[in-house]
Amino acid sequence: MRKKAFLSFLMVVMLLISAGCGSGDSGSSNGKGTDSGASPEGSKGTGRLTVYSPNQAEINNPIIKEFQDRTGIQVQLISGGTGELLKRVEAEASNPLGDVFFGGGQESHDAYKDYFEPYVTSEIDNLEADYTDPGQTWTPLSILPMIIIYNQDLVPEGEKPKGWEDLLDPKWKGKIAFSDPARSASSYTQMVTMLTAFGLNDEKGWDFIKKFVGALDNKILSSSSMVYKGVADKEFALGITSEDAALRYIEGGAKVGIIYPEEGTSARADALSIMKGAKNLEEAKQFIDFVAGPDVQSLIQKEFKRRSVRKDAEKVEGIPLTKDIKVLPYDTEWASNNKDEAVARFTRIVTGQEQ
Repeated sequence: MRKKAFLSFLMVVMLLISAGCGSGDSGSSNGKGTDSGASPEGSKGTGRLTVYSPNQAEINNPIIKEFQDRTGIQVQLISGGTGELLKRVEAEASNPLGDVFFGGGQESHDAYKDYFEPYVTSEIDNLEADYTDPGQTWTPLSILPMIIIYNQDLVPEGEKPKGWEDLLDPKWKGKIAFSDPARSASSYTQMVTMLTAFGLNDEKGWDFIKKFVGALDNKILSSSSMVYKGVADKEFALGITSEDAALRYIEGGAKVGIIYPEEGTSARADALSIMKGAKNLEEAKQFIDFVAGPDVQSLIQKEFKRRSVRKDAEKVEGIPLTKDIKVLPYDTEWASNNKDEAVARFTRIVTGQEQ
């Protein structure tokens, strides 16, 4: 009996030692996870963390699972749209219920910077300086060029649009997938990108947007995921989306292609921030450092087809170097400071209140 009790005690000790060492090869339900490596700093097995995220499940699940496995910190994930979750952060400002906002464009984080806690990640020296926040409110997650996606069965090779202007061709009217900038942060980035290409600080940009809305023929989608799905499923010939979404569909065998607009496009960062007054501050810092670290950044690039923000990132087959794409000078400050009015004006154009 005493021998059996001793063996049970020994097994418990071994399990505790194993848990303390973390899991280097665990992953998501599809078997994919980050590579093994050093665990984030801090004590293991005692913390909790609440993460608000607009990211797709296939991105969140393996990253969060690996973080839990390595640290023992239990993560509660709250999913939703970027705008919806940011409004929730604002509403909870006096009593924050979340700790980390994981995803969403850098301009969205800038727009709500009063609700986030400045933090400089321990990985800062390894990150591309052009994609870090001078105000130290957010940490970059990945780099996301905006592109035109097309269905190869619906768009003959010789008729592919070369850029934004070509989308106004009457033959594409009603055949372009675009989501509502009021609901989608990536769609808002796409709208600002088009404004930048034709004139951000004058009416030329908005003149293009008015024509573009006409080309959409009142077909405004409610979520960004409906864009690439709609093009892949032949509901639309063309769509405006992020590069990573199109690349994942290409890798999955969908007959879609990518166009980098000849007028130029944006390649801004999506980001993550710590909520001001976070009740699990140290755990939140560990999560930021973990996501900015080499293992997660490698996973982001190789598996999710997003561009890493690290200086030491390897080139991935099928993804052109950023220097080989015409990148516009995306004005993050303008995008942040003018978001409410820009979205409202787009809505007025769509509803016919502004011609």
